[in-house]
Amino acid sequence: MMLAGFLFLLLLTGGSPICFPDQAEPCNVQQIEESGDTHNNTKAQGNCSNKELDSGENSGKGCGYQDVLNYLKLTKNNDRYTMTRPVKNFTTSTQVHLQMAIYGILDVREIDQTFVPYVWIYMKWRNEHIRWCPLNYCGIEQVVVPTELLWKPDLTIEEMTEKDKAPPSPYLTIDWKGDVTLRNDLMIVSSCKMQVYKFPFDIQSCNLSFKSAAYSDDEIMFETIEDVFKNTEWTHQLMRTQYEWLFISLTVNNKTVNDLIYNKSMIVYTIKMRRRSVLYIANFLVPIMFFFCLDLASFLISDSGGEKLGFKVTVLLAVTVMQLLLNEILPSSSDRVPLIAVYCIGMFSLMMLSLLETIVVMHLMEKDSASQDNEADRDQSLSEDCNKKGKVSLQNHDGEMKKWTHCACVCDVSADEPPSELLSLAREGNSSQLTDESNALEKVSDELREVLLLLNSRKEDGKPGYWTRVAKTINKVFFIFYVTVTSLFLIVIFIKWNHAPDE
Repeated sequence: MMLAGFLFLLLLTGGSPICFPDQAEPCNVQQIEESGDTHNNTKAQGNCSNKELDSGENSGKGCGYQDVLNYLKLTKNNDRYTMTRPVKNFTTSTQVHLQMAIYGILDVREIDQTFVPYVWIYMKWRNEHIRWCPLNYCGIEQVVVPTELLWKPDLTIEEMTEKDKAPPSPYLTIDWKGDVTLRNDLMIVSSCKMQVYKFPFDIQSCNLSFKSAAYSDDEIMFETIEDVFKNTEWTHQLMRTQYEWLFISLTVNNKTVNDLIYNKSMIVYTIKMRRRSVLYIANFLVPIMFFFCLDLASFLISDSGGEKLGFKVTVLLAVTVMQLLLNEILPSSSDRVPLIAVYCIGMFSLMMLSLLETIVVMHLMEKDSASQDNEADRDQSLSEDCNKKGKVSLQNHDGEMKKWTHCACVCDVSADEPPSELLSLAREGNSSQLTDESNALEKVSDELREVLLLLNSRKEDGKPGYWTRVAKTINKVFFIFYVTVTSLFLIVIFIKWNHAPDE
C-alpha cells in the first residue's frame, strides 16, 4: 500500500523531484517566526517544476554562491533589483514583516525629554523577481549579499530626533523562494514626553513609530506579531543593560495613519519602564529628612545667644541647594508640579517658618533684657542723685563740706521702712544738731518717698522676666504646631506618591 501511494504521488507531480523544505532560522529569528509565515498568498511550493530544474546553465553542477548570483544576474552593475518595488504587478502590495526587540536602554534624559534605546530590527519581505531551485545548486537555499544590491523598504521612525550613530548592517539574506531578510541594529535618540509627577517613583511610556516615508499603505503594508507576552519575553531575554530603569513590557499596535497626502501603514511600539528609585531616595529624599530633624533638634539650643539663629539659617541654605539640584533634573515643561518639588517646597516653608519663630522669640527676650538693663541704670542714677542731694543739703545747712553718713544709711535700708524711721535714725546719729538738720532731713525724706512710689509703680506695671516667659510659651506652642503640621504634610505627600495614578 505504501509503495502504491508513493507511485501515485510521483505520477501526480510529473516525476519531478521534491525540493528541500524551509530550514529553521537561527534561534532568535525562529522565535519571532513561530507564529507562522505571514505571506499567506505567496507560500513557497514544496516541489520544483521541470522548468526550474532545467533553467540554469549549470543545472546540477553549480555548487557555489556565485553560481546562484550569476543565475539571478545579481551584480553591482545591474540595477534591476534596486530601482523599484520588487513586484511583477504594481497593484500588488509588498507585505513587510517587522519585528523589534530592545537590546538595551542607554539613557533617559528627563530635562531634554529624550529616550535613547539600542534596538534590533528584523524585517522580511518578498522579492518576486528572485527564485531558484536549491536542487540545481547542490542544495543552496540562502545567499547573503550586500544590502546595496537589493531594494529595501524606506523605514523611518517618527520620534527620532538625531541621526542613527550605529553602523547599518552591510548584508541581507535572500532565500530560494524570494524572501529577503534584513537584520539591523539601531541606536535611536527619540523624543518622549516624560511624566514626572511621581518622580522618582514614576513609570514612563515611550513610543517608537515605524512607517514608510515614500510609500502608501497600498504599496507597503507593515505587519507584526502583536502578542504582548511574546514581545515582552523576547525583550527580556535580549536585554543587556537598563541604565537606571526596569523594563516592564513592550506592546505593539498596527494602524493606518493619514499623512496629509495619503494613508500609510504604521507600527507603534510602546516601551513601558519603571525608574529605580533607590538612589534618589538615598541621595535626595533622606538628606532633606535629615535636615528637617536637625531643624527640629535646634529647639533645644538656647535662645539667649545667636547660635540658634545661625544654625537654622545654615540648614535652610542646605535645603535650597537640594532644590537647585532638583531643578537640573526635572523638565521645565511638565504639565503638573512634581510631588518631589511640592515635598521640597513644603519642607523649605516649614523650616523658614521655624526660622521666623526663632527671630520673634529672640526679639522678645532681647526686649526683656533691655528693660532690665534700663531698670538697673535708673536705680543707679537714683542712688547717685540721693547722695548728691543729701550732701548738698548738709552743705547749705552748716556752711561747710561735711561727710554725709546718714543719707547712705537711708539709701541702703529696705523700701518697706517708713520715712519716720529714717528720720529717727538720723536724729539718733547726732542729737546735738537735731534742730538744725530736721528741715534738711524732711526734704530728703520727701524725695525718697517719691522715688519709692516710682519704683512700686514700675513693679506693678511689669515684673522682671515677663517677656522671657512669654517667649518660652511661644516656643512650646510652636514646637507642638511644627511637629503636627510636618507630620500631616509628610503623610499626605507619601500617600499621593503611592496612590496617584500613572499618567
